[in-house]
Amino acid sequence: MENELINIKNNAVSLILDAKDPDELEHIKLQFLGKSGQLTLVIKRLPKINPEKRREVGILANEVKESIESAIIEQEVRIKNQELGKRIKKIDVTDPGIRPPLGHLHLITQAIWEITSIFEKIGFGRVRYPEVEWDWYPFGALNFSENHPARDDWETFFIDAPPHPKYGPMLLTPHTSNGQIREMEKGKLPIKMLNIARCYRRQSDVSHTPMFHQFEGLAVNTSLSISNLKGVLEYFVKTYFGEERKSRIRPYHFEFTEPSFEVDVTCGVCLGRGCKLCKEGWLELGGAGMVHPQVLRNCKIDPEKHNGFAFGWGVERVLMMKEGIEIDDLRLLYSNKLEFLEQF
Repeated sequence: MENELINIKNNAVSLILDAKDPDELEHIKLQFLGKSGQLTLVIKRLPKINPEKRREVGILANEVKESIESAIIEQEVRIKNQELGKRIKKIDVTDPGIRPPLGHLHLITQAIWEITSIFEKIGFGRVRYPEVEWDWYPFGALNFSENHPARDDWETFFIDAPPHPKYGPMLLTPHTSNGQIREMEKGKLPIKMLNIARCYRRQSDVSHTPMFHQFEGLAVNTSLSISNLKGVLEYFVKTYFGEERKSRIRPYHFEFTEPSFEVDVTCGVCLGRGCKLCKEGWLELGGAGMVHPQVLRNCKIDPEKHNGFAFGWGVERVLMMKEGIEIDDLRLLYSNKLEFLEQF
């Protein structure tokens, strides 16, 4: 029986060293150590041999079993290392790493850059003025009366801070027209400026959000007219929306311009047929008009020598009306829905 055990050990170790993968090792293990394995069957015969030799044969059988188990474990490690080596050899260190996905500018930022570029081509320089303001700049200097509805705290966000002794309460500016006053206060004429900034109002529906962006244009010189204003408006509409889109101006009333107009363009969602966003086919771009003489005086500019025109429109609103961008709810722009934002 001793010779039989030694032959089992030698055969097992030889097969184990030739094994190429874990499945083959498992098959060898069952062949020698399984319930019907060669070594197992020999061990089961131990009770039948001479008691004087049983102890000696039993010790040899345990040594053979331990040798086979150790050989299996060592070969498993060897096979794993070989597989790892093969994978490592396949790595080309000159290959570029995995780059993280790149984002892009938000749709509103893209619109701001495009609007800026359009007006720069006709001489309007970009400026930026405060979004946290004193009442004088967005209201008082622009001819808003003390009891005007826009000055109500249901319309404007007032800040809980001590008022300025000269300029009144602190607030979040509801429009970019405060930039007109601050630009004219500098006294550097002529003026041709474009102010783009965030604005804040207590409104929220398909065409309004509490925070939004406006762009404000102002030109002041010695002999400007409504024709100059209409030329600028027409240039922007045709450049931004395309030659096929229609625009119109309507007489209106604003405290800070005289005469005043509202500027409309056909809806980009329904193309003038009427929808949830526009109701009747037209969408208001914003206001425009000739700068009111009193506003010029408030900024220490003589209306007998200088005049000007101004316009103020919402960035999100003009974006929603652009060709090929069908957005019927302005709030979608601030929703953080990647399936929407990734389209642009």
